[in-house]
Amino acid sequence: MKKIKANIIEAFKNKRINVFFIFLFVSFVILMFTKLSKQYTNTIPFSVEKLNIPQENVILNDSTQINITLKTHGFRWLSYYWTQPKITIDFSEDVFKKESVFVWNKSKAYLNNTQFDKDVEILNISPDPITFRYGVNMVKKVPVKFQTDINFAPGFNITGEITANPDSVTVVGPDILVSKINSVETESLVFNDVRTNISKTALLKLPENVSDLKFSASQVELKAKIEKFTEGTLKIPFTVINAPINTKIKYFPKFVSVSYYVSLANFKAIKAKDFKVVCDFNKTNQEQSFLIPELIQTPELVQHAKISQQRIEFIITK
Repeated sequence: MKKIKANIIEAFKNKRINVFFIFLFVSFVILMFTKLSKQYTNTIPFSVEKLNIPQENVILNDSTQINITLKTHGFRWLSYYWTQPKITIDFSEDVFKKESVFVWNKSKAYLNNTQFDKDVEILNISPDPITFRYGVNMVKKVPVKFQTDINFAPGFNITGEITANPDSVTVVGPDILVSKINSVETESLVFNDVRTNISKTALLKLPENVSDLKFSASQVELKAKIEKFTEGTLKIPFTVINAPINTKIKYFPKFVSVSYYVSLANFKAIKAKDFKVVCDFNKTNQEQSFLIPELIQTPELVQHAKISQQRIEFIITK
């Protein structure tokens, strides 16, 4: 290694090699200047800097880039490749409204004289004319819809309903886009063997590639109260409704059994008076000798309430 290092140092001390590298470097610089001094034609994308947009309007981002064919020397092309070139459009002077768009239809000469120097020649602009779709600013509040699949452990269930915080999202943007949004869904969440309270952050499924819209939230907190549940049964008296006037009806039994599902914490709070069962005489026919009980009122705390008996035998006595 010492010998190789010594040979390299000796080579650099050699005047002939030094002169060779100097001439090589000078030749390269002359070649680069020669190349960059020549005129070239090419088409490149330009971004648009929009000035003085009317406050009541929002320019949609589907028309923010144009392609311009230029003829200029290599030094200028070098600057375009280093940084994203752009042109400036003043919406208070350079455009006019036509139906649902702003239109910029200045000539190539106008653009050449106002935003490019004399070393640059514009050969073509695409698209021509340049149009900008716009909308009126709109604010809309839409509900959050959550997509959940909850599988409870045996004996457990949800008390009340699953909730989202926040339960709605504010959308701001062009009216033609905001008006199409009526709700925002969460990502799908699956909960298995659930036996404790649920508290989970869920991302919102916001529209993709719509940078013109702003949402007040990108995620929500889902919560649900989970409790141990048990089954209860009560004897509930019922009422016969819509019986014919001056008609006496005897029926048996006088009570029906109603089973229900309720949390252990609320089990003692459930009373027979909280249920209401009726038999509608109008729903029978002449050949029918039984009434059908219907559960028309249940406490808010119970779930899956149902009547055990499907028929109530009756006779008409006058």
